[in-house]
Amino acid sequence: MLNFGTIGTSSITTKFIDASKRGNQLKLTSVYSRDQAKAKDFADEFGAEYIFTDLEEMAKSSHIDAVYIASPNSMHYQQAKLFLQNKKHVICEKPIFSNSAELEEVFQVAEENGVFILEAIRNIHSPNFKKLKENLSKAGAIRSANLHYVKYSSRYDLFLEGEVPNIFNPSFSGGALVDLGVYPIFLAAGLFGEPKEISYHPVLLSNGIDGSGTLVLVYEGFVCTILCSKIAQSYAPNEIHGEKGTFILDYSAPITSIEFIEHHFMNKENLTVNQNENDMIYEIEEITAIIENNDQAKYAELKDLSRLVLKITETAREKSGIVFDADKK
Repeated sequence: MLNFGTIGTSSITTKFIDASKRGNQLKLTSVYSRDQAKAKDFADEFGAEYIFTDLEEMAKSSHIDAVYIASPNSMHYQQAKLFLQNKKHVICEKPIFSNSAELEEVFQVAEENGVFILEAIRNIHSPNFKKLKENLSKAGAIRSANLHYVKYSSRYDLFLEGEVPNIFNPSFSGGALVDLGVYPIFLAAGLFGEPKEISYHPVLLSNGIDGSGTLVLVYEGFVCTILCSKIAQSYAPNEIHGEKGTFILDYSAPITSIEFIEHHFMNKENLTVNQNENDMIYEIEEITAIIENNDQAKYAELKDLSRLVLKITETAREKSGIVFDADKK
């Protein structure tokens, strides 16, 4: 069992801790917050023995083997480097970093220190994603795919009132593409691989950040269209269309329902696998197995997937003029 600490006290951290308690791979020992009272309250709530208000002190602590980072996006890079340099494994919430330069540097730091850095992206580790991938050939030649994550954010209300929440702030590497679009992008990358062409058509807010957008990934023989938004709401399913049939997914994350419809006879097949409501347990199982078994082959596979997704979002941003502060360094 790995002792771990957390950076971030938001709902996503709460969900990760809850998932960690459902298995025997991780034990929460430590909590970080700049606010000591907040750190103590969070630690008391979840049974962590140690609190930290200094990241360097936490990184040097013997009480943790790994850290889960769920801070604002732009902070991931420096925080991950610090912990890796202190020979702690890093599980970093999506999006892992702001750009590919940061990613490659941190991969190198991890290798030099004999530890792992892995992106916490829950949907690709779930039983339903694996079921979909196993059955993808049922559809025959893929001819199109419509994937999306369109979810109205309450923080947009704050933006409209004149505030700039982190997720709508270029200084914190925010925006719909990197915050929500990564889920369907990981599906596309995991199922179809690297696209031949990438273009992004954003709806830009007053500060130059994308509130929503349409990403177009061109593959050999088909196009995958990805919609992402934090300023609207969709109730439509995701679909993957092949010459022999169509897959219908309820959501890109979590995937809780999969139906395959065969075209010629209109046969319907339910491919849904029962899975835990908190699907973060599956990413924890796979990530901790890689660390504990020193599974370099699986590690390389996930690194390449993170590379590809970041390449897609970075290329899309460059072509559409979305610049993060981190890109200027």
